[in-house]
Amino acid sequence: MTKNNINCITKLKNLREKQNLTYQEIADILSISKSYYWQIENGLRSLKYELALKIAQIFETKPDAIFYDYYNNL
Repeated sequence: MTKNNINCITKLKNLREKQNLTYQEIADILSISKSYYWQIENGLRSLKYELALKIAQIFETKPDAIFYDYYNNL
């Protein structure tokens, strides 16, 4: 896992925790399984851009604010 991926993971986790949301709550909003979301947040599953957009909407931010480093290094 690269430093940039770790930065994205940290941002995503911090946003979720700041809003007091669980893995399950985010997964339910995204209509995916809890384990699928957990794998995204822990860098074990690649993230499609469409899902990145949905995640950014949950946190009321732009996708680049969370995922720029991740997508910049693909």
